[in-house]
Amino acid sequence: MIQETETIDEFLARCSADVEEAVRKAAAAEILPRFRRLAAHEVDQKSGPHDLVTDADRLAELRLTDALGALLPGSVVVGEEAVHADPATYAALQGDAPVWIVDPVDGTRQFVHGDDGFCTLVALAHRGVVLASWTYAAARDQLATAVRGQGAFLDGERLFAGPPAPGRDLVVATSHPDYTTDEEKRALHALWTDGFAPRACGSAGLEYLAVARGELDAVAFSWEAAWDHAAGLLLVEEAGGAHLTRTGEPFRVAGGNALPFTAARDTATAHRVAEQLRTAA
Repeated sequence: MIQETETIDEFLARCSADVEEAVRKAAAAEILPRFRRLAAHEVDQKSGPHDLVTDADRLAELRLTDALGALLPGSVVVGEEAVHADPATYAALQGDAPVWIVDPVDGTRQFVHGDDGFCTLVALAHRGVVLASWTYAAARDQLATAVRGQGAFLDGERLFAGPPAPGRDLVVATSHPDYTTDEEKRALHALWTDGFAPRACGSAGLEYLAVARGELDAVAFSWEAAWDHAAGLLLVEEAGGAHLTRTGEPFRVAGGNALPFTAARDTATAHRVAEQLRTAA
């Protein structure tokens, strides 16, 4: 629990391990017991067949909402499932209170199909700035963390993305076409050219982790949902990477971005991808 005169930075120094414990407990209680054991009645569609939600999503988010709110009184939670139920709650990202941004199961489609490529994403933001993040791939027992200005870590080991090897095509994970407008499709299609090797993305959180690890050169995404991006963007930044919108500005977690945007393993790569996205304008 935050102390009366404590800053958020001081809270994080004291309580980051408590957040990690809350994330692990939510996954252990609500997600892993259902992995590869989901019954048909535990899976629903939201906007369509590629937009799934399960009992694991709903119950893990409720558990995280209770735990995180108790750790930091006065904070609010913006969770994917709560916003689906009441879109007005998304506006908290633009308020003055500290905000926990939660995606209980990022990669729900993979989770439903028994693929271990899913994760739980938690970020803490204040006045539009992401201050800390936790990316937990429960089925792989991998935890990546970042605190602004203090680096990115995977299972306690420092992450450095580094520049891509010279002379080879840039591998870029891109949005699924079902979630793009015609204009965004044209922008992303510009990556299908010499010097780039685009591929479809999986869990956004795990793609960001791959960028932070230097295993993937960049992502190019066409949607803004904060719960998909907040944790990963800080992870990439703290590993030495950068993110830019199509107009060359950093991505704003509270919204209003020119899409698509990119996050890449270094600044030069981010500029190269963003410039390529602009060629379709």
